[in-house]
Amino acid sequence: MKKKFLDDNFLLNNETAVRLYHDYSKDMPIIDYHCHLSPQEIYENKRFKNLTEAWLYGDHYKWRAMRANGVEEKYVTGGDGASDYDRFLAYAKTVPMTIGNPLYHWSHLELQRFFGVYDIINEKNAPAIWEKVNAQLSGEGFAARDLIKKSNVKVIGTTDDPTDSLEYHIKIKELPDFDVRVLPSFRPDKGLEINRATFLPWIAKLGEVVGKPIANYDDLLAALESRVRFFHSVGGNVSDHALDYVAYAETTKEEAAAIFAKALQGGGVTLEEEKKYKTYTLTFLGKLYAELGWAMQFHINAHRNNNSRMFGKLGPDTGFDSINDSDLAYPLVRLLDALDKEDALPKTILYSLNPKDNYVIGSLMGSFQGGGIPGKIQLGSAWWFNDTKDGMIEQMKALANLGLLSRFIGMLTDSRSFLSYTRHEYFRRILCNLIGEWVENGEVADDIEQLGQIVQGISYNNAKEYFGY
Repeated sequence: MKKKFLDDNFLLNNETAVRLYHDYSKDMPIIDYHCHLSPQEIYENKRFKNLTEAWLYGDHYKWRAMRANGVEEKYVTGGDGASDYDRFLAYAKTVPMTIGNPLYHWSHLELQRFFGVYDIINEKNAPAIWEKVNAQLSGEGFAARDLIKKSNVKVIGTTDDPTDSLEYHIKIKELPDFDVRVLPSFRPDKGLEINRATFLPWIAKLGEVVGKPIANYDDLLAALESRVRFFHSVGGNVSDHALDYVAYAETTKEEAAAIFAKALQGGGVTLEEEKKYKTYTLTFLGKLYAELGWAMQFHINAHRNNNSRMFGKLGPDTGFDSINDSDLAYPLVRLLDALDKEDALPKTILYSLNPKDNYVIGSLMGSFQGGGIPGKIQLGSAWWFNDTKDGMIEQMKALANLGLLSRFIGMLTDSRSFLSYTRHEYFRRILCNLIGEWVENGEVADDIEQLGQIVQGISYNNAKEYFGY
């Protein structure tokens, strides 16, 4: 029998899955422990002038699909007189072409869950959708904080540079009618990427923030520690590192200091020197995270800013990145082991953008579990190009095969959009269906209460315990 599109049992293809989702997972709160939402927009309770602003501004997932559908760039990222309605119409024309892509599901779910609009997205329905959604956005109850509360979000982990003042995180705490915790995550990528043009300006800015020029490597380490402790005082207990490749090279503090001094003087740093600098700096930070009880995130194997012409026009994070295929096992094992040898390996979440790495990570992390912490080392949620139906299933199967799916800390949005929380629903449905299939096939005991507890753990409780929220 043909199922109705996006019905109540969407993606739930067996009786056990239906029960697990509706009775156990559906109404669990959300901990979105890694995203790119703006704390300022949350504090100021940003209102959206129309659906395009809420839906398309900054969403490079949608931008990539529009480009692939032949949409001119002015209707993708704006400019050259393209109106917001024209941009929305271009996306509405693109959505029917996205069958098989999660955008096809996400876009419909976003309209349904937030605005009660069940129209199929296409060129014919676009004018009606535009009017229905904009009418709601112009009224009360659809500003940024309203959308967060509608989604039953309890904790948001933003992504923040060490030089950030965190003023909006502090102000959000003081809001009388908003009990969602918005916590900073420490992301010091600009201080690790010693060969990028952003390095020296960032070092100068860091010196300004800590009130002392960074004249040598000791100054840098002291400044980084100062900022970690500041983030901690504001409630942060998570770091994040974009490791497009994992660097590891045996080194000493003296070597790292000499390399830093060379860079500070504008001298060129070789790849081997870069690896040594990154290794010492990252292990220094890892020890500090462990001391403070933080979780450390590694986002690995992205290949960024591939199109130099478009990078020059639009800058980073505009849809011109892809999957990297750098070697992972040896440097990652050595890096984790360097911390573990000093009993200073923090809780660590390992994401790779390359799905070939699921089994590499899933197996090596078993070498570093322990300390009485359930799931201390995590195979991170299917990320970016992998947060598709198939990508989520493969990530969970790899984790189940090699470790404990039941201790997985679950989904995150990794998004800049306040409408992305439907991705948690999408994930939960896929999770419940996967476990339901195992039950229906006789591979897992039909103990609905036990399985319900596992599902609730992966949906919310495991992250709550892992991060101490």
